Amino acid sequence: MPAAIRDHLFHRVLIADGAMGTMLQGFALGLDDFEGHEGCNEVLNRSRPDVVAAIHRAYLAAGADCIETNTFGANHAALGEYGISEQIAELAHAGARIARQVADEFSTPDRPRFVLGSVGPGTKLPTLGHIEATTIRDAYQAQVEAMIGGGIDAVQIETCQDLQQAKAAVIGAKRARRALGVDLPIFVSITIETTGSMLLGSETGAALATLAPLGVDIIGLNCATGPAEMAEHLRYLSRHASVGLSAMPNAGLPELTADGAVYPLQPAELASALVEYASSFGLALVGGCCGTTPEHIRRLSEAMGADRPVPQRGPQLANSVASLYYEVALKQDTSYLAIGERTNANGSKAFREAMLEGRWDDCVRIGRDQSRSGAHIVDLCVDYVGRDGVADMTQLASR
Repeated sequence: MPAAIRDHLFHRVLIADGAMGTMLQGFALGLDDFEGHEGCNEVLNRSRPDVVAAIHRAYLAAGADCIETNTFGANHAALGEYGISEQIAELAHAGARIARQVADEFSTPDRPRFVLGSVGPGTKLPTLGHIEATTIRDAYQAQVEAMIGGGIDAVQIETCQDLQQAKAAVIGAKRARRALGVDLPIFVSITIETTGSMLLGSETGAALATLAPLGVDIIGLNCATGPAEMAEHLRYLSRHASVGLSAMPNAGLPELTADGAVYPLQPAELASALVEYASSFGLALVGGCCGTTPEHIRRLSEAMGADRPVPQRGPQLANSVASLYYEVALKQDTSYLAIGERTNANGSKAFREAMLEGRWDDCVRIGRDQSRSGAHIVDLCVDYVGRDGVADMTQLASR
């Protein structure tokens, strides 16, 4: 029976593996290996488990404590691009079983190795109306249930670019835990672009205020950039997050060459940055993303050393709320908290009439006018006698 990851989490900095996708590109894989679905790496869990297992072994031999399953794209949207979304459970379970078997090969009583079930964002963003959040939530639940059946130790929701997608993934994972009667940790990594925000414009504070209340165990950053670009965002999380923290950067910012994208950050450079961040920001989990290799993880493991307790932090917690884009503290330093209440069907005649007549753009305008007038928060209430409140809120909140 594998050791429980909760017995080790937050006591010792855990080292995760590096890239899977860019490692697979180093193998001479043909169309037959992908069963005709070129680029669908998750199919390899069925067709070429030897290749997937070899990558897992390379990372564990390099010193990783945790390996991620080859299931990043085992979700509704990504598999749907290949017309095989009905294979979510099969491919997710297969990926988990491969990783579990390899981790058990390397585990010892003194040093167990753990399997993180990788959950990627897919190719459709619910906030942009590409797909319903409930659709991907249910698909994430199916994926996580299959991975739990395959033997994962924790759920790693990563490369989140849309907070609504991230919430759907967390809720799906929690439903999977409840359905199977297990209590695996849930880790979430958001992706901050070089612009300083997530792809849809969400700031780090908005992500923290949105995701931490869902009861996740770790919040961190992965992908998009190298460690240097992550520093300020990790510093913010270190100062304000009560949950554990993680960092899995790329091997620098990719450089486009005649041979494709090249990640320039050398293993020693990645190791140096993550050792510093683990100490300065109190990270509990470190590893690599795109472009990182077993050699990056080897140098990281050597630099971290065997004795690596998770540094203690003293975060300054503040009650806050968040929109898609930014966080607002409930206690304002230089002013009172102004709540705009004209977007309330029971308090504003103009808003109520616009809602009853289906003039949703006018409803939005009323909210924007309050924001321009200095409101920090808008009270959005659509409950009204004889109306379908869920449908009305869906119409309004999606605009």
